[in-house]
Amino acid sequence: MPQITVDYSTSLTDAFDRQGFAVALHAVVVETAAAKIEACKTRFRPAEDVVVGAEVTGHGLVHVTLALLAGRSDETKLLLTERTLELLRAHVKPVDGVALHASAEVRDLDASYQKFVD
Repeated sequence: MPQITVDYSTSLTDAFDRQGFAVALHAVVVETAAAKIEACKTRFRPAEDVVVGAEVTGHGLVHVTLALLAGRSDETKLLLTERTLELLRAHVKPVDGVALHASAEVRDLDASYQKFVD
């Protein structure tokens, strides 16, 4: 915990400082949601095909899902979402001819969540 997944368009690969974003996001999660830095884990999943409305070109998507152990208030989740979007603005450079669609959500991990570290 937290489990963070970032889906992003491959058209943004060179414009998206993914490692810088992850390090900054981990610090924000610790500060905002009282997580431990060593527990923050982020994985990035590139998406080749992106369609927005009827358009198959000209759009780049980034969606961040932050899954936390239950117990955070709605206010904390909203603040974390807002801060995540601010970080995306700082870590994704504009790409000519590409409109950036950025989104984020914070959700609770299911009660069945378990982990081990080997």
